[in-house]
Amino acid sequence: MSLDDERPEDPSPPQAGVVESAPTDPEAPREESEAPREESQVVRSDDEDRRRDGPDPQASVEGSDAAEPQAPEDRGRIIAVANQKGGVGKSTTAVNLGAALAESGARVLVVDMDPQGNASTGLGISPQDRDVTTYQVLAAGLPASRAIMETAVENLSAITSTIDLAGAEIELVSQFSREMRLKRALEEVVERFDYVILDCPPSLGLLTVNSLAASDELIVPIQCEYYALEGLGQLLRNVRLVQQNLNPRLRLNGIVLTMYDSRTKLAEQVVAEVRKYFGGRVYDTLIPRSVRLSEAPGYGQPITTYDPSSKGARAYRALAEEVADGPRDFDTPMPTEDMPEVVLPEPTPEDLDGQEEREPEEAASRRRRGLFRRKGDES
Repeated sequence: MSLDDERPEDPSPPQAGVVESAPTDPEAPREESEAPREESQVVRSDDEDRRRDGPDPQASVEGSDAAEPQAPEDRGRIIAVANQKGGVGKSTTAVNLGAALAESGARVLVVDMDPQGNASTGLGISPQDRDVTTYQVLAAGLPASRAIMETAVENLSAITSTIDLAGAEIELVSQFSREMRLKRALEEVVERFDYVILDCPPSLGLLTVNSLAASDELIVPIQCEYYALEGLGQLLRNVRLVQQNLNPRLRLNGIVLTMYDSRTKLAEQVVAEVRKYFGGRVYDTLIPRSVRLSEAPGYGQPITTYDPSSKGARAYRALAEEVADGPRDFDTPMPTEDMPEVVLPEPTPEDLDGQEEREPEEAASRRRRGLFRRKGDES
């Protein structure tokens, strides 16, 4: 037997605050304590996978009956004005809707997400004065508070844009979480306003996706013209993808019909066709085709200050009242299929009679000009 076997245990008392546990069998407790630890590791692993892979689109569809997440009541409503088709009145609607809401006493911020900068020009902000724009906010990560500019309209502010914003989509391609850049940037300023209106570019690129991911509501302007519904189905499909993967609280709050000319039957047919497919989602207000609405951006003013008593000003005030009533709930899903891309005017009996009379004359004229050759004629 060695001296180490006969060495007595250390008689020193235990340190203060240390509780000695009674000797136990080291094997059995180890198995019981390791079981829950392994289970927690599995749970953490699943959570990490979900965070890494993002929300499951199928789970989002299956859980559509559950309550949708709502924006906090103490912050403003973020509304995107979007349509992938150009020339439908997006910038006009963003500027004049914002001005009409500000006229009623609401605090409004218009964010220009279009590299063309039409909303910025329509608010009277010259390109030379746009020091910090949406490009610096998205690409360089500058605080949105530094980009806010006051306009000549009381209660109406703006974040402007320039052509530099066109390069942001390319620069953000390799960035992590690039679709959420705008959402994170607006978090620090959204509580200062009652409404934040995003003027989107005429595309379905990264700038529009950023706007949809940051918004609570979507307003789609549609012009009362021949190609009224062109591409709208693809826009709504993209909205559904954004809802499933990036922003489950986004909703189509309304469709506003613009450039309405009551003198044409085509305009009436477009209104009827849009209401047929979208029902109560279409706002009651019709924005008329107006010379004064077209002139106002050239003077850097919204229509509510350029010509307060014009038809366009009254129409946008009425639209502002509908928007101010709050987000609307709909029981029917958004239509995304079987939507016509063009609306053809129905021919009148007079048109049909005139066509029958013109056809023989046109055929004879083509033969005389050599544009119509009968079978067997030599060249």
